[in-house]
Amino acid sequence: MNPLFLRVAGCARPAVRALLALGVALAGGAASATSLTVLMGDDSAAASEFVQQLRADQEPGGRFELVRLAPGGVDPQLAADTAGAGAEPERAANAGVRTRSLRPAAADTPLTMAVGPAAARAAIERPGQEPLVLTMLSRLDYEALKASNPALKRGDRRVGVLLRDPAMADQLALINAVLPQKHRVGVVATPESEPLVRELQRAAQGANPAWDLHVEYAPDARSLAAALRVVVPQSDALMVLPDLIGDNQAATLTVLRAGASAGLPVFGASEGLVRSGGLAAAVSTPSQLAQQARLLGQKVASASSAGSSSNNSNAPWVEAATPATVRVNATVARGLGLRLPEERELTERLAAPR
Repeated sequence: MNPLFLRVAGCARPAVRALLALGVALAGGAASATSLTVLMGDDSAAASEFVQQLRADQEPGGRFELVRLAPGGVDPQLAADTAGAGAEPERAANAGVRTRSLRPAAADTPLTMAVGPAAARAAIERPGQEPLVLTMLSRLDYEALKASNPALKRGDRRVGVLLRDPAMADQLALINAVLPQKHRVGVVATPESEPLVRELQRAAQGANPAWDLHVEYAPDARSLAAALRVVVPQSDALMVLPDLIGDNQAATLTVLRAGASAGLPVFGASEGLVRSGGLAAAVSTPSQLAQQARLLGQKVASASSAGSSSNNSNAPWVEAATPATVRVNATVARGLGLRLPEERELTERLAAPR
């Protein structure tokens, strides 16, 4: 499968910049630096960009340690503990790649941040009580973690989760900004996509006016065309979910061709979809996700330090990606006879309170 989660260029939405400035100010006012351990499970371009931004934003005096997982997502620390190695932390040179490590001060706030699904699994199994932030996960990645890792809800540790895709309410807000007179949206999903479909249904019902949502399921690639034949006549626009269809180039192209044949715009959550023929997408780049992840880490660490019990009995604190940038395919817009606002204006509309 070829993920369409590609790097895009864009400016962070004003709300993100304001929150980032506020977070930095709060961190400074607390007179403590973050001791950040980053677990990295793969060397993809997106993950590398994410980690690079985290490193660049590390506050002066903070401790930054990058741990690259062994093949298969094995945490070297856990492997050493299981084998009874008993070695000093500095002995295993390949276990942790320490890219910026200053001696921790007494006021340091420890935080572990995992980048990607493999790193998230390793972080959950790590001993200790320091707070965790799991990042660069799709909604379906997170649902799989919940189902297979009871340690995700340990009562002695706070966990934050930053999803890599915007919330479904933001996706519908983009369609509304582009097609204000249309309210019929068609989706083809896979059976595994049920958590995404439920979120989309809640967002559609909670909108004012409510969206007329049509969902068909395609259990396999051969069923996709048949499902599209049902959905297309009932829709003013199609949406590609970040699931097995959205993460598969051939399946996404099938949806795009069906939309083009019927004169319907297609929306999604990646610039790759826009480049391939989709009309528009609300996205957040890995660098922008890193900034949001740092803010989430500050909130989770503060809650841990305060012993807060407001987070639903230690259930993970889950945030969707802030849609920092809107991308539009101008060629597709012209072909559909649409005159759209500029990307910057659409981005600002999504940033405005709804």
